[in-house]
Amino acid sequence: MTKADLIAVVADKLKFPWARAELLVDQIFACMTNALQQGEGIEIRGFGSFTVRSYKAYEGRNPRTGDTVQVNPKRLAFFKVGKELRERVNHGRLKTTGSGPAVTPPPSDLSSSE
Repeated sequence: MTKADLIAVVADKLKFPWARAELLVDQIFACMTNALQQGEGIEIRGFGSFTVRSYKAYEGRNPRTGDTVQVNPKRLAFFKVGKELRERVNHGRLKTTGSGPAVTPPPSDLSSSE
């Protein structure tokens, strides 16, 4: 799903004009970006959480040439999926409406322990 797809869904579900739905989506992303820039975490219950992780400078290698390169310190946004979303993604397609074949759930020993 692209940002344009998301805007289209919001516009359709809320019966908003495209421009208003785009403004809403842009504002949500801007608020999330500002919070992360300030080092705040974002928690959306049932969905997941965003945090900022800091990484120290280190020596890396250019994979093409093999030369050593200095990688500067950086901060990156990190997303951790919530339990409810993880379960919906893993098991959401298991339900049938009577028109499709039943899907066998994955073996429990392969599921994530996070």
